[in-house]
Amino acid sequence: MGRKLFDVVADRKSKNPSSVLLAAKEAGNWRTYNAQEVWDTATALAYSLQQLGIQYKKNVENVDTVAIISNNRPEWVITDLGTQMSGGVLTPIYPTVSVNELAYIFNEAQVKVVFIANKELYERFLPAFKLVPSLQHVFSFDTIEGVHHWSTLINIQKQLSTDELAKIEDESLATIIYTSGTTGNPKGVMLSHKNIVSNIENSIQYFSFTDGIEKKALSFLPLNHIFERMCTYLYFEKGISIYYAESMDTIGDNLKEVKPVVFTTVPRLLEKVYEKIYNKGLELKGIKRALFFWALRLGDQFDHREKKSWWYTTQLNLANKLIFSKWRAALGGEVIAIVTGSAACQERLIRVFTAAKLTIMEGYGLTETSPVVSVNTFESYGRKYGTVGVVIPSVEVKLAEDNEILCKGPNVMMGYYKQPALTAEVIKDGWFYTGDIGTFVENNTILKLTDRKKEMFKTSGGKYVAPQVIENKFKESPFIEQIMVIGADKKFICALIVPSLTNLKNYFEDHDLSWPSSTAELLKHERVQKLMDQQLHKFNEHFNHTEQIKKYALLPQEWTVDTGEITPTLKLKRKVIMEKYSQEIEAIYQ
Repeated sequence: MGRKLFDVVADRKSKNPSSVLLAAKEAGNWRTYNAQEVWDTATALAYSLQQLGIQYKKNVENVDTVAIISNNRPEWVITDLGTQMSGGVLTPIYPTVSVNELAYIFNEAQVKVVFIANKELYERFLPAFKLVPSLQHVFSFDTIEGVHHWSTLINIQKQLSTDELAKIEDESLATIIYTSGTTGNPKGVMLSHKNIVSNIENSIQYFSFTDGIEKKALSFLPLNHIFERMCTYLYFEKGISIYYAESMDTIGDNLKEVKPVVFTTVPRLLEKVYEKIYNKGLELKGIKRALFFWALRLGDQFDHREKKSWWYTTQLNLANKLIFSKWRAALGGEVIAIVTGSAACQERLIRVFTAAKLTIMEGYGLTETSPVVSVNTFESYGRKYGTVGVVIPSVEVKLAEDNEILCKGPNVMMGYYKQPALTAEVIKDGWFYTGDIGTFVENNTILKLTDRKKEMFKTSGGKYVAPQVIENKFKESPFIEQIMVIGADKKFICALIVPSLTNLKNYFEDHDLSWPSSTAELLKHERVQKLMDQQLHKFNEHFNHTEQIKKYALLPQEWTVDTGEITPTLKLKRKVIMEKYSQEIEAIYQ
């Protein structure tokens, strides 16, 4: 019988029981949890869950589900482990879902027990809990009046026996992850222990850069996302300690305190880091400012595969000492690699960060593939800018006639929970149809993504347009915060643009212009219009006539998860944005 997910922690406990597994800030100080403590707490929790009626069942239609609604914290991982060991199936919920969505998920999954982080989340979702007949128990991590605290389940002298654990098979369902998706009701992706463990075992070789050093990782991407969850167990396997950022706002401070060697992120957050650095550069004066932008220009030309002249190499070494060393210090000074996924990362960002000795490992995968399909390796051979790297061992990838990426391997999901028809649409003859369009480069060794099949559209002239490629290029402009390309069945393509207010403010200051009294006034300002026209002209040159943006509308508000325009994994909800800004779109085309 193969390994289960909890075996990863069991192995770490056996090898090094006192090694730090998890850490989080409690009352202002870092509180650490070693492997033995995590294991003991999880086995006590597993025992208590069994007393509450959570049992191991082979039939996936009949499993006992436990839900969790929480930010990243050690209790999250311990609950995951305890649920697995009890034989239950964890269903993590994004704290940003609506009350109706939550009730839909809980009723479909027949959730029996829910763990909730704090009072604010409890109060928000209490109306949904009342709509779920299967829900029997609610436990909280923080103390909430009138709610059972999870300590009642873990502060017991009993633990689950190893005989109970032996019943669970590696092919058994480990988790149901509901993907928010950009359309329709959420779908429950069923992943087995084998799915996730195989992905850990086939991805771990790419973390060789952490060998032989005391290693810490900072975690801030939601654990609800299989990317962060799989990486959690991979870190355990590698002997890395995981420190949880206090919040998205404290990432900068936490990086300096923890000094991690690695962290995972999504391109949107990487863009924000770069913007912050860039804006600091704009504040510099004289020689310091000149040096900053000289270093950036060198970074833009960087390619780890090209043999550059000795003069370029000498300059880059100097830029690393004078400028880029400060970037590394701002990230704690120890970061070796940053792993990014979920959406395409701007090529320019990857070049500049890698030139600054912060190797960006961009990967590709889906919740349905547990998640990794391919990755740009730390070593040069499997890393190429603008691609998603080499396909990992045990995973097969081929392209359909229309270049859709098909994937086969032990990482491919068991199916969508209680949705056999939907499963049959995406898994045919063992191949998972990803919905992404791609191509192979470098003698078929490296995978390149070109677009989402569902997001590609045809203009009225019958020409196909891949919006993501255009959007990624335009996001290189410091004045464009977010952009969505539109034009299905239209004569030409247009864009909705959320401008960067911070960079516009800097521009106004640099040019001694008075700042308008409202955002609406700013967006109509003659200089802003002229500046945006210049950006259009500059970036349109990279595309053929059909793909060039002819007109645009500037929008005053940033798209966020809370306001509903982007998913929790920071992908655009195109349909929602189209509906929300239908008047603006109509005005463009008139």
